[in-house]
Amino acid sequence: MSSIVRTSALALALTSATLATSALAQVIATPQEHGEHQQEFVHGAPQVPSLEWTIAAGGRIYDNWWEALDRDAPEGTNPVYPVSINTEQTGEGTWRCKECHGWDYQGKDGIYRKGSHFTGIAGIMGMQDAPVEAIVAKLRDTNHPYTEEMISDAEMLRVATFVSKGLIDMRRFIDYETRTVNAGDVERGRAIFQTICAACLGFDGRAMDWGAGDAHNFVGTEAAELPDEVYNKISNAHPGAAMVNLSAFTHDDRINLMAYISQLPVGIDD
Repeated sequence: MSSIVRTSALALALTSATLATSALAQVIATPQEHGEHQQEFVHGAPQVPSLEWTIAAGGRIYDNWWEALDRDAPEGTNPVYPVSINTEQTGEGTWRCKECHGWDYQGKDGIYRKGSHFTGIAGIMGMQDAPVEAIVAKLRDTNHPYTEEMISDAEMLRVATFVSKGLIDMRRFIDYETRTVNAGDVERGRAIFQTICAACLGFDGRAMDWGAGDAHNFVGTEAAELPDEVYNKISNAHPGAAMVNLSAFTHDDRINLMAYISQLPVGIDD
């Protein structure tokens, strides 16, 4: 056997062993949030914020403002939450913007048109491209009882920028009856995932497991079941976690990524 062949055989064996070890590591790793050295990236702001950073920061506040801003969670149920319509949601969760307006921004006309999150409240898609100042004024009216101690004026400006410049009609790529992804270029999504997302999530998406016990919950599981929520996470990052986001990418590229990750393994044996 030539030295080249022997070297190739050894490399193949090592690669196989590495892949086997990696696969084991991928399904036992637990999600990490951030350490002290990442505090500024997760909760701070750059000296000269770009539009894309501002949109993503606003999107995280829309998702969960106290986690995004490193504040104490609010106490009790939001006083303007329609408890007469929805008796299933109570407590701090009713203070989240997404709880009334939905992950898809369509409110009562979107994915939250039925089920345990229905409130009868309208969405925010009509505010696309509206002046940011006008949106800030709405966010400070009596229907939005957020004090400056909860969300400062500068932080509320980020939310308004997100609403004005960061929304997309998710009917472009989600079947609302089945809540599944039905559009996008899988190969382009593969390229994005393998060069960016896989650094934390692993090449098969199982380096992080949000499940409990034997109920494994990987990024593929999330994307297949909750694509509207996952689209928000890949666009803006998860509040309070040291996670990259694709706000600087086009909406089409984010849809392409959704097409790919919705096909990743959903279970430990896949």
